[in-house]
Formats: sequence, structure tokens, C-alpha cells
Amino acid sequence: MTTTKNESSLTQNQWPDEIVEVNGDIYLHSVNEKFSEPLFTLIMRNKAWLQTAMDWPRHVQVIEDTRKTLMTNYLLHHRHYTKMYLIFYRHEMVGVFSFNLIEPTNKTAYIGYWLDEQAQGNGIISATIEAMLSKFSAEGRVRRFVIKSIVTNQASNQVALRNGFTLEGCLKQAEYLNGQYCDQNIYGRIES
Repeated sequence: MTTTKNESSLTQNQWPDEIVEVNGDIYLHSVNEKFSEPLFTLIMRNKAWLQTAMDWPRHVQVIEDTRKTLMTNYLLHHRHYTKMYLIFYRHEMVGVFSFNLIEPTNKTAYIGYWLDEQAQGNGIISATIEAMLSKFSAEGRVRRFVIKSIVTNQASNQVALRNGFTLEGCLKQAEYLNGQYCDQNIYGRIES
């Protein structure tokens, strides 16, 4: 089915925006296609280094790619299959935090995130992770949180450890990246 611009705008207004205050400097905003242009600009500015740890950036070529991704994730977010938030630091968009998959029966969420290279080193991801784990566990929606990271992504591996995640193992050749299969560390944290 083809969606026209007017139909997609109606879809994007079905649910209210969700804003999560992390602290005085950081807040999260649920995805919405109205953020297509600034998110596309942020991705393009960070594309080279994002591709060292993730496969998806190479598929982002034009703003329409970002808009389609936001529209899809908007629906998934509001239907609670995933959660995707844009990270704002001092009112500037600096990255994305997501639960890439939520398993309701197992109450497990798989965490994904990335941050503008210029905004790193300010504790933004750690503060965001703590706030979201607290929120979703307090609501009773999730009790087990998982971070997967290729073994060579030292920054992401350190984020998991700094935030109280336990290394549960290494999945051999589990992620296809830049033409090769990479080993992936899997970290878990259980909230009661």
C-alpha cells in the first residue's frame, strides 16, 4: 500500500509524543517523522564512525531513508514492540536510545544506542540507560535488559560494564559488519 504525505502525517499524529526527563540537561523524545531532517543531518555527520560498529548507517543515503525509518519506528514504538527515543542534550539532538526488541512474555528488552561523536564523554548514555531501566522496571514492563556489542567496540563494552551489566558470554560471528562476521559480547542486567 502506498502512503501519501497527508496519510503519513495523520499516522504520525495518532499518539501523543512521549518525553522522558533524564536530568536537567538530558531528555528523550519519542520518534516522529518531524525529526527527519535533524536526525538525517546527525547521521550524516557521524556516518563514518557509526559504520565501524553498526551496519545500518551505510543504508542511509537520503533524508527519505531517515523519514521512512522514523515512520516505521513510530508505529512500533507506540505499539510497544520496540521503543525508540531521540536523545537531546541541552536542547540539541545528539543521538538515539532504543529498545530494539521488547519480549513481553520474558520481560526482556534489547538496548541499542548511539551518540554524536562530539557529545561523547558527558555521561549522556549512562544517564539515559539508568533512567530508562528505572522507568521500565518500575512500570513492570521489563525486568531483564540486554546490551549486545561487537567485541572491538570498546566504548560500548565499557558503557555496559559501567552501568552494572554483567558479561554473560561471547556470541561467535554473530553480527555481520563491513563484509565480515564479528564476535559479539552479550551483557545482561536484571532489575527486580
